[in-house]
Amino acid sequence: MLRLFAVLMMLLASPRVSAQEEGPRGIHAQEAVITDAALVPHARPALATGEVRTKRFIIVHTAKAAGAARALAQQIEGVRDGFGAMLGRDWPGTTEIRLGVGRQEFEALALPGGKPPGWAVALAYPGHQIILLDALSLNDTEGPTTLRHELAHVALGQLAKEWPRWFQEGVAQNLTDERYSVAHYSALFRAVTQERVFHFEDLSEDWPDVPSDVEIAYAQSAAFVAFLTGKHGPQAMGLLVDGVRAGEPFEQAFGKAFRTSLLLEEQDWREGLAARYGWLPLTTSSALLWLAASALCVAAFARRMWQKSARMTELAAEDAAEDAALRLLAAARAAGPLSPDGSEALSPSALTWPEWPGATPTPGVPGPVGPSQPEALEGAPEALESGAGGPEASEAVEPGDEEPESPSGEHEVDAEHPAGRPPKPTLH
Repeated sequence: MLRLFAVLMMLLASPRVSAQEEGPRGIHAQEAVITDAALVPHARPALATGEVRTKRFIIVHTAKAAGAARALAQQIEGVRDGFGAMLGRDWPGTTEIRLGVGRQEFEALALPGGKPPGWAVALAYPGHQIILLDALSLNDTEGPTTLRHELAHVALGQLAKEWPRWFQEGVAQNLTDERYSVAHYSALFRAVTQERVFHFEDLSEDWPDVPSDVEIAYAQSAAFVAFLTGKHGPQAMGLLVDGVRAGEPFEQAFGKAFRTSLLLEEQDWREGLAARYGWLPLTTSSALLWLAASALCVAAFARRMWQKSARMTELAAEDAAEDAALRLLAAARAAGPLSPDGSEALSPSALTWPEWPGATPTPGVPGPVGPSQPEALEGAPEALESGAGGPEASEAVEPGDEEPESPSGEHEVDAEHPAGRPPKPTLH
């Protein structure tokens, strides 16, 4: 029992860190705020080797962070001017920024008893007007936004002490333009469609535990502060800051500055949520048009790639067929000689008409006609007459057309057509 009591006392005595131990998503997963005013800044850390001064800032840095400190000094004053334009007031005094490189230097520059959480790369001590930064985070895409977020906490901490949690986070996000992100719109769209918008009185001290609810709390805080600034202007925001600084409760100072109550302003803001973050603006916005056009482009590209793939498959099949034909042709050539056109060469006997049994050369007739030449020629006139239209179609053989005889009395044999292999007979 005594051990349990001791543990509870240690938890109550430890500095309060206004962020979840796991850290929310996005930029809020990298920044933390320690509001314990009991921390006492000690002398400059031994690791610090120099400083860069501007009109309203002192940038204390290590040897590795010297270049980052000089680059930051050229931009930091302009960032602070933007804060004054929105809040209507500038916080007094000089703000100290401690800059180191890497986790070891980042933790070594922290205040005693105010060690940063393991997931944070930026830490704000609003009560002491000190900001702790890892110089490597400035090169990240969200690095400058993280710095501006921490400056917002320092500004509110120096301007007044008692601020609702939703107001602090809403002002910080508007000063860093985080409220324009797609993640914020998505969170508010989910909250509106699911009817999970929180009441701001429930976000004054505590923050939700579920990560999805944390995103909604951040998004609606930024949207409500933007609504108040756009409706009442920076002059009313300045009056609100003056009232809270004077010690007035927040809701009382709110009523004096905006001439209405926090409850009525919240109801007015809620009435317009469906028109700004519901289905209607999503279906009528130009963003949807671009989204649809992008989807069509992706579909057309996918169809084109499918057609190209099908064509390549078809060409590959044709190439495979041609390769197979060439392999067959090569095999045929290896098996025997080929004719010039690529077909198999024919033997000499296949190029002549076959001999008929008993065929003998007949004078005046270029080719074998059978065993009995006269009988074979009988009926030829009738065949010619019936096939060619009459005796006129045939031509008489002139006496001079007979083949000459050789001196020995035998018919000469054509060298191209040796005996026994006459050419194909033709009719004249």
